[in-house]
Amino acid sequence: MSNTPHTLPPLPYAENALDPVISARTIGIHYGKHHKTYVDNLNKLITDTELAGLTLQEIISKTASQANKAGIFNNAAQIWNHTFYWNSLSQEGGGEPPLILKQKIENSFGDLDSCKKELATAAMTQFGSGWAWLVMNGDKLEVTKTANAESPLSTGIKPLLVIDVWEHAYYLDYENRRVDYVNAVIEKLINWGFAEDNLG
Repeated sequence: MSNTPHTLPPLPYAENALDPVISARTIGIHYGKHHKTYVDNLNKLITDTELAGLTLQEIISKTASQANKAGIFNNAAQIWNHTFYWNSLSQEGGGEPPLILKQKIENSFGDLDSCKKELATAAMTQFGSGWAWLVMNGDKLEVTKTANAESPLSTGIKPLLVIDVWEHAYYLDYENRRVDYVNAVIEKLINWGFAEDNLG
């Protein structure tokens, strides 16, 4: 089994690509410091253990709900969550979802506005740090939220896209106005194409 360390995945766009909704300064700190630190911490924690050489998803599933492995779980899950978050955003985001996803949204929520409203409500009502997710549960789309490093992966539900509501995701740009950040992300950056790709 290889001991190859985990690496920080490249951003899918330039650090300034999401300006003005999310500034290059925020991306630089969020990606370059927070996300990188999770990678560095995980590598230290799993070196020379039975988890070295496993994929992030394997590490997450093997350490979920294990108190003695909480540090490993938190760092592995945060690497995965952040990589998923960067891909959930696009400078060409917002607007209308692709047709197949739009039909699924309409079947599950009634219309796109109801889906966006549910996603925004989940993001704004997540107390403290966490995530708001659009997921596929069976053949139905749902919105859910998780705290800290948790994700739908731990419960076997398929994530389609996510909004990060940890304060470091928005505080430099929006201070305490989480609602403004969430609405701007949904209207201008949300990557519906990525969500459709994840339908499988």
